[in-house]
Amino acid sequence: MLLFIIRRILQTIPVLLGVSLVVFLIMQMVPGDPATLLAGEGATKQTIEMLRHELGLDRPIIYQYFDYVFHAIQGDFGESLRNNRPVLDEIMIRLPITLQLALASILITVVLGMIAGIISATKQYSMADISIMIIALLGISLPSFWFGLMLIYFFSVNLHIFPVAGWGTIQHMILPAITLGAGGAAIVARMTRSSMLEVVRQDYIRTARAKGLKEHIIIYKHGLKNALIPVITVVGLQFGALLGGTVLTESVFAINGLGRLIVDAIRTRDLPMVQGGVLIASVIFVFMNLAVDVLYRYFNKRIDLN
Repeated sequence: MLLFIIRRILQTIPVLLGVSLVVFLIMQMVPGDPATLLAGEGATKQTIEMLRHELGLDRPIIYQYFDYVFHAIQGDFGESLRNNRPVLDEIMIRLPITLQLALASILITVVLGMIAGIISATKQYSMADISIMIIALLGISLPSFWFGLMLIYFFSVNLHIFPVAGWGTIQHMILPAITLGAGGAAIVARMTRSSMLEVVRQDYIRTARAKGLKEHIIIYKHGLKNALIPVITVVGLQFGALLGGTVLTESVFAINGLGRLIVDAIRTRDLPMVQGGVLIASVIFVFMNLAVDVLYRYFNKRIDLN
């Protein structure tokens, strides 16, 4: 297992290099000049050129990229072009907020999704099954920003139960977490239902029933563990999607997280901030995939980790 983890960590290096290269090239193609934006509308051409030289934007692109990678390996992501503060410091201020939101959302995704999927599978073709699948279909189809606005309208504006926006308390976290986790819960519910239906038809489940074991023991002790493998895959992918989905959710609820930081950096062409934010998010996503592979092995010893 240890060798597998080390090998996977080493495999992330080219992935992260590829991510940094793609983001760097995309930002180079975005219209607008960071030096012009920073200098202001009334700046002279000479002032802009001096600013470009100070920022290193007048050097060939290939040199700019390799210089960035060299410093990033040492933990130096450069300084923000907007406020001249270290990029890593800015990210570390915003990242905990985004991680809290993502973890709260994944909790909703897993708990609601698995409970709904199990109920739906054990009561196949019943009204409960049909109702859950219709709700799951709606959850997948509804845009998260629209769903968030509706939650704000009903629970904040009309009922005054939760705050409209901001961050800092449990009350601030509930609506954004539901907004972000609802779509994932719908996906997990459908996957859990499908996986459970396949498992409950296996011979060992029929044998357990023939022995007279109680149904809840058969479902939760024997069936669920074997049905979790594809569900774990979906949950791992959903966590990565949640990191990306926080961009819209943080904008809707005015949360100063990593997603909103990256959006603001894109608007001002703050290249170091965009690259640093995307790279940190990529590292988290890659290690989530590693955690999924380790959980595979835990729930199914027959899986080969080579």
